[in-house]
Amino acid sequence: MMSRPFAYCRVSTGDQTTDNQVREIEGAGFALDPKRIVTETVSGSIAAMERKGFAKLVDRLEGGDILIVTKLDRLGRNAMDVRATVDRLAKDGVRVHCLALGGVDLTSPAGKMTMGVIAAVAEFERDLLIERTQSGLSRAKAAGKTLGRPMVLTNEQQQAIRSARAAGASLGVLAKQYSVSRAAIQRVEKRT
Repeated sequence: MMSRPFAYCRVSTGDQTTDNQVREIEGAGFALDPKRIVTETVSGSIAAMERKGFAKLVDRLEGGDILIVTKLDRLGRNAMDVRATVDRLAKDGVRVHCLALGGVDLTSPAGKMTMGVIAAVAEFERDLLIERTQSGLSRAKAAGKTLGRPMVLTNEQQQAIRSARAAGASLGVLAKQYSVSRAAIQRVEKRT
């Protein structure tokens, strides 16, 4: 059986088009049957398997098929998601080609190595971000800055709310009175 090429093309917003991605895949030498081109408009922040179009595409793929994408970010929201998607497809015998990586088959040994490097870089970037965030928070605390959301209710209002709650006032009544949510009233109670 010959391998069937499928294309997955995604854009994030309705004012973008997938036409360039389709042309790029055809320009790379893949003869695409229009029925095997799956396009969708969905945010890249949604995991691949949670996207309707992608999930339907995966159901159609069979061992020996090739899934072509123009860039890695079409396949998932981050390196871990891309890796899980590629691993799942590889388990089903589907090869995954990414044009931006020189058309490398991500399920091949060279492709797996490329994915490993990408995952390592993503993890390194995440660790650096966490480190920078924590050092920034420490610096802010050391400078005496109050962290978190600014208080909506003054200390006097909070004391009045605690007294009113102790006297049996309802969350809803107090929330309306102070123009805050019921959750805000509950947080005031928890701070005692």
